[in-house]
Amino acid sequence: MCGGVKGVLLAGGTGSRLFPLTRITNKHLLPIGDRPMIDYGIEALVLGGVTEVMVVTGGTHAGEFLRLLSNGHDYGLDRLNYAYQDRPGGIAEALGLAERFVADDRVAVMLADNIFERSIKSSLERFALQESGARLLLAAIAEPEHLRHLGVPALDGNGRIERIVEKPTDPPSTYCVTGVYLYPPDVFAVLPTLEPSGRGELEITDVNNHYVATGEIAYDVIEGFWGDAGESIDAYYAVNDHVRRNGANRA
Repeated sequence: MCGGVKGVLLAGGTGSRLFPLTRITNKHLLPIGDRPMIDYGIEALVLGGVTEVMVVTGGTHAGEFLRLLSNGHDYGLDRLNYAYQDRPGGIAEALGLAERFVADDRVAVMLADNIFERSIKSSLERFALQESGARLLLAAIAEPEHLRHLGVPALDGNGRIERIVEKPTDPPSTYCVTGVYLYPPDVFAVLPTLEPSGRGELEITDVNNHYVATGEIAYDVIEGFWGDAGESIDAYYAVNDHVRRNGANRA
């Protein structure tokens, strides 16, 4: 068990990039392989030793998560809470809804449309042991065109993150920031300092760059496949195909 680390699984959004599949459901309830998408996020956290999780969702289909997940005991959770985001305000705003749930613990934030071939347990264990600061999971991406749609870290000569650039025209590295963000409890003091971006949302990249600026950020480069099943219709089917062939969250 990762003592003192709680999980926040973000399952909101309109799912517009997967329309019309999301016309009558939340994208995180769509199937990946033979299971609903959100199952994989819960499994990743539970296999990493996280036993208390909050699911943050919104929209007209929020009640379906309660019907699917119930109290979370069938998934290996000791405690499963829910929060409702009443408008699309960004990932950082959604995280803010979990402040009272997380309290003074550390938090593993995961976007529920992110699917990992290999277990993230080792990263969660390293995070639980580090003295302070945040930790990110990076993935190697070979295609510059793909990187231009992601958050990309710039690294110095010693491999430390200098800054994270969102959707860069000229990607500063061949890595992207995946949708797992590991934060200390003081993240909830950072959130109120953020300014909305041009799209009117509180951006998680600004949170990550706060920890870059204070020199309190570590990272792991994951092994195996990583996919954002909510990125596009093509990405959704690519993740489906990979999971059907290779599975997910494997040790």
